[in-house]
Amino acid sequence: MVDRNSDMIDLLIVGGGINGAGIARDAAGRGLSVLLVEQDDLASHTSSASTKLIHGGLRYLEYGEFRLVREALIERERLLNMAPHIIWPLSFVLPQTQSPRPAWMVRLGLFLYDHLGGREKLPGTRTVALERSTLGDGLSPRKGKAFVYSDCWVEDSRLVVLNAIDAAERGAKIATRTKLIDAQREGDGWVATIEAAGETRTVRARALVNAAGPWVADVIGRTHGARRDRGVRLVKGSHIIVPKLYDGDHAFMLQNDDRRIVFAIPYEGRFTLVGTTDEPWTDAPAKASISGAETTYLLDTVNRYFAKKTGEADIVWSYAGIRPLYDDHSANASAVTRDYVLDLDTGAEGESRAPMLNIFGGKITTYRKLAEHAMRELARFFPAAGGAWTAGAALPGGDIADADFDAFLRALTAKHPDLSPALLRRLARAYGTRVDAILAHGDLGPDLGGGLHTAEVDYLVTSEWARTVEDILYRRSKLGLHVPPETTERLAAYLAGQGVA
Repeated sequence: MVDRNSDMIDLLIVGGGINGAGIARDAAGRGLSVLLVEQDDLASHTSSASTKLIHGGLRYLEYGEFRLVREALIERERLLNMAPHIIWPLSFVLPQTQSPRPAWMVRLGLFLYDHLGGREKLPGTRTVALERSTLGDGLSPRKGKAFVYSDCWVEDSRLVVLNAIDAAERGAKIATRTKLIDAQREGDGWVATIEAAGETRTVRARALVNAAGPWVADVIGRTHGARRDRGVRLVKGSHIIVPKLYDGDHAFMLQNDDRRIVFAIPYEGRFTLVGTTDEPWTDAPAKASISGAETTYLLDTVNRYFAKKTGEADIVWSYAGIRPLYDDHSANASAVTRDYVLDLDTGAEGESRAPMLNIFGGKITTYRKLAEHAMRELARFFPAAGGAWTAGAALPGGDIADADFDAFLRALTAKHPDLSPALLRRLARAYGTRVDAILAHGDLGPDLGGGLHTAEVDYLVTSEWARTVEDILYRRSKLGLHVPPETTERLAAYLAGQGVA
């Protein structure tokens, strides 16, 4: 039923990935009323299927993406300070033995990488002899030189959730498992139909933000009168998780003969994450999975570089995501721009009413800046809104003194000597200073297996929009890689008993 007299909100945001959550946070902090709708769970697609890096994008320099790289490098240390519990520095070893690029070219790129973004905390590039350094352990052949540079690791799906939490605490409404059915301009606003749990309702908004990621074109198609002259290029990226390929807490950047690169990154203590690929996606957007060709490509890469040989039977998990890149008509999927494009549609030519902002492209590292740019595009429609504010504003749980996670963990361990250090470290990494919401009562409740207690589950359900086993074991955490098989059944039963699943 359409309620033409219902209250009008300022922003209706479609998409609960990193861009949608980031824009919701920024807008709510400026005093705007916001409703974000996401057809599945937060970060259920592209934003939880990344390589988990906050980085400038070293290889983008090869394609002349200097503006994007500079912006990303500036954001890298800014985000590190905003969320030191889920973001931390990571060293990358770049062997030159099998490199298709001459050493001088790589070193020049790394010189630019060190200086484009005003680096402050992270160390600069250095050169090592692999046969004389422990950084060469596990490589085959272990010879020649390598460059060592720095970027950051991020728990990507948790970054999305933290932005959504902050947005909600500033007044935004976050509606997961809620789908946009259609939208049309009416006067100076939008009338949109949304559906959740089989029921539809109508909302009215002054502006519509399309941050639907791979579904960006689909949302445009559901919007009557929207401009359709922008293209999206869907590219699938896949990763595999295998038992540890080498010792050490550093990552490797591996160069292939086709000039593409693959990362090998320490993952969840016991594993190595390997990825990513670049494979065109020509079907309708959907939940993606790794192909046989991608699996072979990644295995061939690690077997070229590492002494420990790895086969398909060794893969403990894989995941894939579809990147919604702006179509710049590049022939090579790896060369398509990773920069973002903000397309403001104001209706009929010459008019400025009922704006629709479509988000194409983007990467996790630049999400905060993208949100700031999005609000700049919409500023003239909301003259009373506040100014930019998110630079340096800690994310929930990230208000750790001096961004010193190790000191925070020591204090937490001293405060809870009865709990295992491993459990406390995991909880501190996931929740930062918000861990008190789980530990405050001193009783974590029954252990459902592998250290997942009901107190943590309750927090995820009440404060982080978790509803299913997958939400909890593979997006809010990666406990699915560690817990015994029976934990899945126990968790499903507990959620059903709480009336959630």
